[in-house]
Amino acid sequence: MGAWIKRTQRDYTMAFKLAVVEQIEKGEMTYKEAQSRYGIQGRSTVLIWLRKHGQLDWHKLGGSDLKRPVMETEKRPQTPEQRIKELEMQLK
Repeated sequence: MGAWIKRTQRDYTMAFKLAVVEQIEKGEMTYKEAQSRYGIQGRSTVLIWLRKHGQLDWHKLGGSDLKRPVMETEKRPQTPEQRIKELEMQLK
């Protein structure tokens, strides 16, 4: 094939960023899985997107907590998708 081209943040559209953030916040994948699946090179790129565009409070996370968001249930109710996943887990 052709030469390898390094991707830059400018390559990602806002729609793409928001779609990745939404998938992570729904619990469909971790931020590391998103990086791997979509070939996002920067280690902190997705985390920056989560902090800028996410609905959850990603600013309080650190260290090993970065895999899943911390829900503030009093301020932000679960999305229908999150509630369905929770109920499905309870049925199992």
